[in-house]
Amino acid sequence: MKFRVERDALAEAVAWTAKSLPSRPSVPVLAGVMLRVTDGNLQVSGFDYEVSSQVTVEVQGDADGAALVSGRLLAEITKALPAKPVDIAAVGAHLELVCGSARFTLPTMPVEDYPALPEMPESAGTVEAAAFAAAVAQVAIAAGRDETLPMMTGVRLELSGGTLAMLATDRYRLALREMEWNPDDPDISINALVPARTLNDTAKALGPLGGQVTMALSQGGAGEGMIGFSGGTRRTTSRLLDGANYPPVRSLFPANSNAEARVPVSTLIEVVKRVALVAERTTPVLLSFSSDGLVVEAGGTEEARASEAMEATFTGEPLTIGFNPQYLIDGLANLGAQYALLRFVDAFKPAVISPAGEDGEVISGYRYLIMPIRVSR
Repeated sequence: MKFRVERDALAEAVAWTAKSLPSRPSVPVLAGVMLRVTDGNLQVSGFDYEVSSQVTVEVQGDADGAALVSGRLLAEITKALPAKPVDIAAVGAHLELVCGSARFTLPTMPVEDYPALPEMPESAGTVEAAAFAAAVAQVAIAAGRDETLPMMTGVRLELSGGTLAMLATDRYRLALREMEWNPDDPDISINALVPARTLNDTAKALGPLGGQVTMALSQGGAGEGMIGFSGGTRRTTSRLLDGANYPPVRSLFPANSNAEARVPVSTLIEVVKRVALVAERTTPVLLSFSSDGLVVEAGGTEEARASEAMEATFTGEPLTIGFNPQYLIDGLANLGAQYALLRFVDAFKPAVISPAGEDGEVISGYRYLIMPIRVSR
């Protein structure tokens, strides 16, 4: 194998592929990225039996072939190379990389020991790349991080006709985003639970490419299904989580509200960040709403306290409610709107945050539910 490639294209391809590689692989070859050159195209691939990533880059190919080399090491090297063409050649049990006056010799692993990447499942439809990336970012923040509860670490995709819905929850907050997409079968009705981290990384990579993202699905038995995404020259597949017993979380959204507030998003984020400086990790920030506006306050150890007033349009009986400050900031920061509409039942029931326009009308299919923290005053 011997080829020449542009440094930026190589670095980007290797970085994306290496990102999904396991830090503690069950067998050494799974820490590698496969470089395979055929007919002037370089395929950079990674696979850990759960997630596969593959990107194709145009190169000047002198000799076709394949080499398997440490993914993380190659990613660090290619990122640090000068902005010049890169010459790569497989020589015996080594990979030689030359860029300008920089030269690296890396040991390779046996290509024949590397598992074959899974085939892409059957296409289910397409969705606009940038909109898909924005929607995934809004929802993935609410997914759980506790690996002992694998179901909560996923994003549930609900494909129903021309509507694509995404749901995620860690039991303390719940994010829901509904959007239009283009199904291959207009009568499609499938649910899939995708690992949130994989979905988020994939959406971040495919979003900036523009165009359409193709979603592909195969449903096996419990936990045996697979999902694939492709856009531009990139494709990725992931095993699905077992979502057979995913709780009916949509029912957590209150049917009615007794009070609602419209607040400027950026101002509220800044105020919450400032006031939370005195709060300990488990201490909530208190939001007190009235016809006069909003007061945000928090207390910490040794009687450290902070409060700040800000403008807010509020309707309903005066209300004081406590939230985890980081969960509140996460929801606000991902609204993608100038104003937030907060709806309340009372101080002890979940609140729902939606993006709103200046007139207070909700402007997209995004809802972020956040559980209050009970406080004694």
